[in-house]
Amino acid sequence: MSKIETKYLVIGGGIAGVTCVETLAILHPEENLLIITASSLVKRVTNVSFYAKTVVKFDVADTEASSLMKIHPNLKIIYDSLKFLDTKNKIALTDDGTEVHYDVVCVCTGGLPKLIVDSNKSKRILGIRDTESVREFQERLTNGHRMVIIGNGGIASEIVHATTGIQKVWVIRDDYISATFIDPGAAEFFQNSFKNKSDVNNQTVLRRHVFTEEDTVISLNKDIKSAALGPDWYKKLENTRNESGEQELEIIYKVEVESVVEINEEYALEVKLTNGRIIKCDFVVSATGVEPAVNFVWDQEPKRGPDGGLAVNEFQETSINDVFAAGDVVFANWQTSPHWFQLRLWTQARQMAGMAAKAMHAKIVKEDIWQDFCFELFTHCTTLFGYRVVLLGKYNGQGLGTDYEILLRTTPQKEYIKFVLQNGRLQGAILIGETDLEEMCENLILDQIDLSPFGDDILDPDIDIDDYFD
Repeated sequence: MSKIETKYLVIGGGIAGVTCVETLAILHPEENLLIITASSLVKRVTNVSFYAKTVVKFDVADTEASSLMKIHPNLKIIYDSLKFLDTKNKIALTDDGTEVHYDVVCVCTGGLPKLIVDSNKSKRILGIRDTESVREFQERLTNGHRMVIIGNGGIASEIVHATTGIQKVWVIRDDYISATFIDPGAAEFFQNSFKNKSDVNNQTVLRRHVFTEEDTVISLNKDIKSAALGPDWYKKLENTRNESGEQELEIIYKVEVESVVEINEEYALEVKLTNGRIIKCDFVVSATGVEPAVNFVWDQEPKRGPDGGLAVNEFQETSINDVFAAGDVVFANWQTSPHWFQLRLWTQARQMAGMAAKAMHAKIVKEDIWQDFCFELFTHCTTLFGYRVVLLGKYNGQGLGTDYEILLRTTPQKEYIKFVLQNGRLQGAILIGETDLEEMCENLILDQIDLSPFGDDILDPDIDIDDYFD
C-alpha cells in the first residue's frame, strides 16, 4: 500500500474535475495537487468565447490526463477509482489500495446512467455520453437501418439533427421536441428548419402573449455515465452515413417506453411503447438522464438533496467540513438568486468547479471569499439543429406562475427570440440564431429596467433597441 500526501485532492476526470484542477493550479501553483481519475482520457474545456459577462460558449475536448502535468508541474495523477473516503482523518483510499492524505477534497464524480427499461440486458441499447459510447454508436449507425431515439434533451435532439441515411423514430414523453431547453414555439421553429428552405415564408413575425398557464415545472437535465461529452460531440457524426435508404424521421409524442426485448428477426430489437405501439429496430439510443454518482463509501454520510445529489452551499462545500463537490453529482442547496436555478449542464459543471476551487484555495490560505458572479443569472449556450441557442434567466417562465407575458420575434430559417416579461421587466430570454442580443438581455435581466415605455418596440426588427442600453 502506497501513501501520498497532497494539499488539494480532486476526484473525477470530467469537465468539473479538470476545471477544478486547472483553477487550483493557477490559484496556488506552488502547492501539491492530485486528481484521481478512472480513465487516462479526461475532458478539458477549450475555445472559450464570451458573448456577455455570464454567457460563455466553449468546446470540450478529450485530453490525455498526462498532458495536464506538462502544463501544471504541481499536479499528480492517480489512474484509479475511489473506494473509501475517510473525512475525519482526511484519507482517500483507492481500489488498488493507494492512500491519499489531503487537506481539502472536491468530489466531481458526475452521474450514473438512468437508462430505459431492460437496457442493461442488451448491448444494443446505447447511452450516449462518453467517447467510447460515441464510437460504438458510430459503428451501429454505419451498419443499422432503423434506430429508436428515447429522450428529449440536447443529446437526443442533436442525434436527430446530425445523423443521416438511417430511419429514425424519436420517442418523447412531452408534446414538443427538445423540451428540456426550449418552448413549443422554438420547437416549431426547429421543425420548420427541417423543411426545404424554398417552402418557408421568411417574413419576420412579432407578437405578444399574456401567459395564463400554471407554474412551469422545469425538468432537470441529467446526463449519462462518465465524463459528459460537452456541446459539440455530435459533429463527429456529421459524416457517418448509411449507404442504403434515405433519411427518414418519425416523432412520437407523449409516450414512454414500456419494454425492449431482443428478437431473432430482420431487426434485433422490439420496442413496446405505453400507447401499445411496437417498433422493430436495430438499436436504441437512450438519452434519458442520470442520477448523481457517488460510487464509494464514506465514513460519515453527507447531507443529500431530494434528487440524491450531494447538498452543497454557495461555496460548493458539502455538510462535511473540507469536502467540496461540483458538477452533476451535486444538489444546489443554497438560497439562489432570483434568476438562477440548477440544471445539470456542462456550463454549470464548469461554473461550480471554478467556484469550488476558489473556495478550497480560500480555506487553505484563510481568506474570505464571495460567490462568483456567474450564479447571479442562469445562462447556457449550446447548439441545437445547427443553430446557436442561448438561454437566459427564467427563459420558460420558471416559477413566475400566471403573472407574466411573453414577447416573440421569429424569422423562419434565421432566428427565434423570446422575452419573458413580468411587470414590464425582463425575467428571461431564449435567443436562437445569430441575434447579437446576449449582452443586452443579460443587462436587462440583472438591472431589472422597466421596459414598459418601449412596448413591442423592444423587439421591433426595424429599431436598434440595443442603442438604448449601451
